[in-house]
Amino acid sequence: MSRITNNIPAVVAQRHLGGSQKDLRVSLERLSSGLRINRGADDPAGLIVSERLRSEINAVGQAVKNSERAINVIATTEGALNEVSALLNDINALLIEAANKGAFSDEEVAANQLQIDSAIDSINRIANTTTFAGRKLLDGSLDYVTSGVNWNTLADVQILGAKFGSREYVDVDVIVTSAAQPARMGFGFVAGQVALGGDGLYHIGSAVTIDIQGVEGVATLNFPASASIPDIVRAINTQTDATGVMATSATVGGTAGAGVEMHSRGYGSDQFVRVQEVYGSGPFSTVDLLNHDNDDPFVPPERRRAEGHDAEGTINGAPTVGKGLVLQLNSFLLDVTLTLDETFGIGSTTFAITGGGSLFQLGPRINTNQQENIGVRAMHANKLGNRVVGFLSWLQDGQQYALRNTQNLQRASDAVNAAIDQVSVLRGRLGAFERNTLQANIAQLQITAENLTSSESVIRDTDFAEETTELTRAQVLVQAGNSILAIANAQQQNVLSLLGG
Repeated sequence: MSRITNNIPAVVAQRHLGGSQKDLRVSLERLSSGLRINRGADDPAGLIVSERLRSEINAVGQAVKNSERAINVIATTEGALNEVSALLNDINALLIEAANKGAFSDEEVAANQLQIDSAIDSINRIANTTTFAGRKLLDGSLDYVTSGVNWNTLADVQILGAKFGSREYVDVDVIVTSAAQPARMGFGFVAGQVALGGDGLYHIGSAVTIDIQGVEGVATLNFPASASIPDIVRAINTQTDATGVMATSATVGGTAGAGVEMHSRGYGSDQFVRVQEVYGSGPFSTVDLLNHDNDDPFVPPERRRAEGHDAEGTINGAPTVGKGLVLQLNSFLLDVTLTLDETFGIGSTTFAITGGGSLFQLGPRINTNQQENIGVRAMHANKLGNRVVGFLSWLQDGQQYALRNTQNLQRASDAVNAAIDQVSVLRGRLGAFERNTLQANIAQLQITAENLTSSESVIRDTDFAEETTELTRAQVLVQAGNSILAIANAQQQNVLSLLGG
C-alpha cells in the first residue's frame, strides 16, 4: 500500500535519528567535560552521592590546611622557647660561676648579676613579642583562665589541655587521700649515753661519728663527748646543701629533746635519708635508729634508710599517684599538672577552668572529637618557677635570690632548674603535639582525601575508553539514521510513477 499523508517509515527513522543524536550529544559533552555526570538528569542518585563526596573532600582539604597552619604556629612557639631555654641555661651557668667565691671577685659577681638581669629582660621581651600573624604566643594569651584556685592548697597549676565541648567551664576537683611526705629518719642514744645537763639540754656521753646521706650526697659528722642535741641538730643543718637532709630535736621514749629527727628537704619516693654510725664504742652501741612512726628506739640496722612518700589522690574522680607534691592527670578531656602546697596534707580543693587555651580544628567536621585544645603558659620571669622554690624574677638585682645574697644561691638554682623543667616540658609537649597529632593527622587526612577522590571519580568522571566507544556507536547511528530518513522520504516519490502511468 502506498500512502502519502503519513510517512510512517520516515517518522520511525526520525525518532531513531533523534535518539542517536541525543546519545551523540551526551558522549560529546562527557568527553569534552571529562565528567560522566554534568547535570542531575544524567544520574540523580550518583549526583547526590558525588556531591556529598565533593563536600567531604573539600572539608578534608581544609582540615589539612588547618593542620599545616597549626604546625607553623607550633614551630614558631617552639623556636622562641628554644631561645628562652638557652637563656635559662646561661643564667644557671652564671649562678654556678658566682658560687665560686674563692676565685671570683665581688666585681665579677656584680658583672654576673648584670648578665642575669639582662637575660631575664630578654626572656620577658621574647614573651611579649613572639607573634604569629599578629597573635601573641608566649604572653599568656594562649594559657587557660582559671577561677577559684586556693593558693593555700595549690602552689602551682599548669593546665596543658582541656576540652570544653558545650560546657562554659570545666570543674577540676582534687582530693588528696595520702599526703606527700619527706623521707624521715631519727636517731637517739642508748641508755646511759645521753644525760640532762645543767643548761637544760641533753648531752651525749661519748664521742660518735655518723654518716648522713640524702639525695644531694653524704656528709660525715664527728660529735665529741658532751655535745648537746642542739649542737648535733645545728651540725646536720649546716650540711643540708651537701646532703639534702635537715634536722630537728626529737622525743625519745617520752623524753623531749633527747634525740634527733632528720627529714629530706624534698618530698616524694625519690627522697631518702640514710644514717650510719661510723665510730662509737661498738656497732650501734651509741646510736639507736628511731622509727618515726611510733617512736620505737629499736629499729634493726637494715632499716637505717628511710624513703619519702608521693602524694596520692584523685582528679575529677580519676585516681592518680603523684611524684612528690605533684599530681598529674592526662585524659581525653583534661591534661593538668598540680603542685600541692607543703601544708596541704589530706583534703580536697576545687577550681574551674573558665576559658583560654588554643583551639585547633583538625578534622573535617566541627565537633570535640576532631578538635584539640592546648595551653601555652606565659613565659615572663615572674611566671617561671613556682611558689615552692621561687620564681625566676627573684634572681634580679634587689630581689631575695640576687647574687649578693650568697646564702640563697642554691634556692636560686632550684628556681632556675624549675623554670628550665617547665620550658622543657612545654617544648616536649608541643613537639609531641606536632609529631604525634598534627603530622599524623595530616597523613591520615591525605589518605582519606585520596580514597574519597577515588570514590568520587568512579561515580562522576568519564570513562574515556567506554565513552569513545559510545561516541563511535552514536556517530554511526546518526549517519545511518540520516541515510535511512532520506530513503524513507524518497519512497513517497514512487507514488508519482503511478499517477504518470
